[in-house]
Amino acid sequence: MAESQNIGPDASLLLVDDDEIFLNRLARAMEKRGFSVSRAASVSEARNIVAENPPAYAVVDLRLEDGNGLDIVDALREARADARIVVLTGYGAIATAVAAVKMGATDYLSKPADADQVTRALLSHAETLPPPPEEPMSADRVRWEHIQRVYEQCDRNVSETARRLHMHRRTLQRILAKRSPR
Repeated sequence: MAESQNIGPDASLLLVDDDEIFLNRLARAMEKRGFSVSRAASVSEARNIVAENPPAYAVVDLRLEDGNGLDIVDALREARADARIVVLTGYGAIATAVAAVKMGATDYLSKPADADQVTRALLSHAETLPPPPEEPMSADRVRWEHIQRVYEQCDRNVSETARRLHMHRRTLQRILAKRSPR
């Protein structure tokens, strides 16, 4: 495939996700695109792989059963500064994904992401801006994302977040308990 030409000499890819079906499906698709895939279903498994042989590429789920994917981003960044890392988030926690990019991830994608999207994110260059979204976020979604960002910045402290947003604490708790708007 044409995309495999852009991978480079080191095609090692670490996939980390606790959803075994998604992990296996993505691994097969990425192998077809020319990557040499290692799989991990937990933070501890991924840390062992990173310690033994740091990959050139990684796709890391943000929330794993035994911890946070940001720990893997951090460990990989220390082991291999040139690694290209894409963070996957399935909970609409874009604020946390942005934090991952600040920690050294190359990009982030919302689940469900397909292999083409993952490949584009891994191989894209930061200088090029992505095209504008086909369906931009609604005003309700933008508000929800802002609240989530402030909540994460306040270390998930509801009282502090409510104070900074000039909002009643119980109102904030109700907003946080709801699913994200579309």
